Amino acid sequence: MVLVLGVAFGLPFLWAVLTSLKLPREIFLFPPTWLPEDPQWFNYVEVFRQAPLALFFWNSLKVTVLTGIGQILSASLVAYGFARFRFPGRNILFLIMLSTLMLPPQITIIPTFLLFKWLGWLDQLRSLYIPPWFGGGAFAIFLFRQFFLTIPREFDEAAKIDGANSLWIYFRILCPLSVPVFVTMGIFSFLGSWNDFFGPLIFLNTTAKFTLALGLTYFQRVVSIGGRATEHLMMAAAIIMTLPCLLVFVLLQRYWIQGIVMSGIKG
Repeated sequence: MVLVLGVAFGLPFLWAVLTSLKLPREIFLFPPTWLPEDPQWFNYVEVFRQAPLALFFWNSLKVTVLTGIGQILSASLVAYGFARFRFPGRNILFLIMLSTLMLPPQITIIPTFLLFKWLGWLDQLRSLYIPPWFGGGAFAIFLFRQFFLTIPREFDEAAKIDGANSLWIYFRILCPLSVPVFVTMGIFSFLGSWNDFFGPLIFLNTTAKFTLALGLTYFQRVVSIGGRATEHLMMAAAIIMTLPCLLVFVLLQRYWIQGIVMSGIKG
């Protein structure tokens, strides 16, 4: 079953890779051919010549890294409060926070747009990476809280006896013991930010500010001028966007699985 699912998910990607190396006339052959007659690695060079994909790539990388840092730091601190501190209304606040998962992001897009307009953040990359620094999102908070609950409180108590304060405990005890969930949330944040199309579409107007997800639509318009076949170039551009996601997941999947499993141990 696993092999069947692997083939089902892997074949389309393999087809895209092979198509990105074909000549235009090979794409529409019938019956279709899997392997290109002469692999055209120049297609990937042509992609960067047709549009400023390197700039789009840098914009995406900048937004993704800053979003990940902000989301992980802010969400873990909020989760630390829910997991380790006792205060009136803690459980109610946690349930209210969780209930925001039911709200689609489209509901808040108009007030967010108006706020960013008032702040002068429209058509600025900061409109994409600053919001995650304020809370990090309900799912991230939930994931961190569940993992923190699996860490014995005895570590905190021993540190307090030695004179440690709450921030010291967070940075020197919980963070080192929570590497799997930090990596897991980092993967989620990377994939979500890297593939985000809706946010850049709403807040960005200048081509030089486009992220890679939005830049692909611009690239499609540019290379389609003249009515020539562009499928091979579109596939090459799509592969360029997909590769970082695959590399991140393949390199960190062990921590991702461990973080997901351990976050569900306690409720």
